[in-house]
Amino acid sequence: MEIWGADIITLELQFIPEGGVTMDLQAIGARIKAAREANGMTQEDFAAALDLSRNHISVIERGVKAPKLETFVAIANVLGVSADALLFDVIDHASDSVSSELSDSIAKLPKADQNRIVNAIKALLEK
Repeated sequence: MEIWGADIITLELQFIPEGGVTMDLQAIGARIKAAREANGMTQEDFAAALDLSRNHISVIERGVKAPKLETFVAIANVLGVSADALLFDVIDHASDSVSSELSDSIAKLPKADQNRIVNAIKALLEK
């Protein structure tokens, strides 16, 4: 893509820790942001709860840097989500907490919406 004579480069940020597992930091950051917003928290509220700067939260949510393990655990705890829910695409042996969270979320929906979701999942599984 070229804008005003300058090339625009799109980067996909991935983090490969010592164990060799590739993590899509942007996807993880997006899930953290979605969970924060679902909890009705601003970046400022979230940063205060974690004793971090708003800028640091922004860096994590944009996937620029991976949070330290201690920070990641604190993020999951403050948001009330499991680490599995935030890392589901990089964990090979996740617990059933992700399916449990989905089940809980679906159970809160009106019956018609529940049926639509179940039918969509069945259609995907039949492929």
